Amino acid sequence: MLNIDVFELGPLATNAYLLSDANRKRGFVIDPGMNPKALFKRIEQMEIEAIVLTHAHFDHIGGVDELRRWKKCPVYIHDAEADWLTNAKKNGSTMWPELGRPIETDPAEYALDDGQTLTLLGETFRVFHTPGHSPGSVSLLYGDKLFCGDVLFRLSVGRTDLPGGSSRELLESIHGKLFELPDDVKVYPGHGPSTTIGFEKANNPYV
Repeated sequence: MLNIDVFELGPLATNAYLLSDANRKRGFVIDPGMNPKALFKRIEQMEIEAIVLTHAHFDHIGGVDELRRWKKCPVYIHDAEADWLTNAKKNGSTMWPELGRPIETDPAEYALDDGQTLTLLGETFRVFHTPGHSPGSVSLLYGDKLFCGDVLFRLSVGRTDLPGGSSRELLESIHGKLFELPDDVKVYPGHGPSTTIGFEKANNPYV
């Protein structure tokens, strides 16, 4: 079983997740956001196998290029947002200049697809394409743990008023994919505290 550490990064308190092996010698990062110093300090002596992006909004990708250059690791993202990494307007980093500089990175090395199985650190992750918050949003299932970016939060859901967002698609992703998972699956969202599928099915007022 992998270790899971969470880091709240940047002005929007975006959750970056570090998954590492038992000895904390190797790991990979989900959504290395803006101002990633705390994350980088933790992984200083660690081999990083990959960067996996749940989506390409600016607050989730602020640390991508620095981490990739430092640790020489590939980036995974859904093809629907492949060009968002290279385009500051598409990833939203030009919309709120008070939050930071425009962000543009090199293209990702690998694409994520619905139903795909990823093997990282010797463990298996199942990929779900869960659009709605953004067209290329994905969720990753590892055992009974789900990393869902900004699709589903504790007692809330991702906003759909940004370019490419769709409230209809978001609800279809939640009901048609995430809520089909067992109730005890623990949800690790892109912002805020963790929750469970069962708790959200019973209590989330937005779904």
